[in-house]
Amino acid sequence: MRALFPGSFDPVTQGHQDVLRRAALLFDEVVVCVMFNSNKTGRFSIPERLDRLRAAAAGLSNVTVDSHTGGLLVDYCRRVGIDVAIRGVRHVHDLDHEIPMARMNRELAGLETLFIPADPALAHVSSTLVTGMSRLGRVPDGPVSGLLPAGGGSSESA
Repeated sequence: MRALFPGSFDPVTQGHQDVLRRAALLFDEVVVCVMFNSNKTGRFSIPERLDRLRAAAAGLSNVTVDSHTGGLLVDYCRRVGIDVAIRGVRHVHDLDHEIPMARMNRELAGLETLFIPADPALAHVSSTLVTGMSRLGRVPDGPVSGLLPAGGGSSESA
């Protein structure tokens, strides 16, 4: 069975990497896919995000990396034959946002959503917070450096 782990991944965090590793244990193949999010201003180019995802997925032989920035998640899933989306959730606020989307994806395309709860040690990590900290100059040896996967790009560019 194949699953899609979609996100903006701007930047990829240890939280993303943890969800990806855990999803890879559950499915025959996981496609981690950079998607466009109109509510976010991208800081890194799509090729940079793809490179960081490849580094975060190193050693996971059943994980592939892709991007889809020109349509809905369900469009991508229909095109590549995926029936399950993976979503990491850190707290109840994530569920408030994710459940309506999961219901809509199921209604539109029969796409099921599997929620993977964040590791408690990483539940505070978000791309938005990492980006905000880096903009305040909290790198390379500050709090942000430990939130990014090893090999996923220097924390200076987070």
